[in-house]
Amino acid sequence: MQGFDDRFTSPPDYILGITEEIWEDRGVELLHDYYTPDIPVRSPDGFVVGNEAVIDATYATLEEFPDRQLLGEDVIWSDDGEGGFLSSHRIYSTATHTGAGAFGPATGTRLRYRVIADCAAHNNQIYDEWLVRDFGAIVRQLGTTPQSFAKQRLENLGTQSLTPLADQSTPPLVYTGRGNDDPRGHRYAENLRAMLIDPQPSVKEVYDRAVHAEVPGGFDLHGWDEVDTYWANLRACFSDVRLEIHHQIGREDEGLGERGALRWSLHGTHTGGTLFGDPSGAPVHIMGISHAEFGPWGLRREFVLFDEVAIWTQILQHASANANRS
Repeated sequence: MQGFDDRFTSPPDYILGITEEIWEDRGVELLHDYYTPDIPVRSPDGFVVGNEAVIDATYATLEEFPDRQLLGEDVIWSDDGEGGFLSSHRIYSTATHTGAGAFGPATGTRLRYRVIADCAAHNNQIYDEWLVRDFGAIVRQLGTTPQSFAKQRLENLGTQSLTPLADQSTPPLVYTGRGNDDPRGHRYAENLRAMLIDPQPSVKEVYDRAVHAEVPGGFDLHGWDEVDTYWANLRACFSDVRLEIHHQIGREDEGLGERGALRWSLHGTHTGGTLFGDPSGAPVHIMGISHAEFGPWGLRREFVLFDEVAIWTQILQHASANANRS
């Protein structure tokens, strides 16, 4: 960890430490120190550039969820070979919706949802970031659906544009690494490709029979049948599918075992299935980040995140554009 403050003993210590300082200790202005001035931050519903934009967004979230806690479940990381690293930080958030904001008037609802943030860090600063929140879980707990929330948000914007992220390298990448060559990362990439593109090998060959998987919307899956059904339903939604693995990490750490982290995107045409309504023909881009834990009988725990609201936004925008042309 060349160039990092001596009080940080490892990449997980750095990531967990600054997250607590910024969010829970309310040291939001520390983002001036910990984020580079021109950092790009990408999420499924678009991107912002610069730590000032990140600071504004952080204050806005704390206005809406002032008691938010960010419980760091794992930091899966890889060395960049130049004294820095890429971390994939899985967070379990708890928060109470006590302020008005992006999710509407305060409801007093107690929320639980996951976030995964991939951060590239060097010289004690984060300089590139990819972030996926489980917006589907949030809006369901607030009493609506991803489809309804996306529709309302588009109506509220009026003539303003909302541009979900369609390219993982927009804006241009600052961090250009691809992860490491650890076999657990390769294994997880092959497993994900099988589940999203072509179910070969079968679920039974990939997963532990007692697998526990957490998927978008805050849903838990247990065992081969539930996992198999979920991936089959997702595959059925899109044709002309192209999966890209943008970053993969495999590692083993004492007390944490064998794990993998992937950042990926799925491009396809919405032509069927039940997860996202009637076929619309919309071109859809899905930004995903996922973590896996391996055991002696296969993949035993998995955490998959993408933003259902961003997907519905693309579908509804396409439908609206077609209606306007008719």
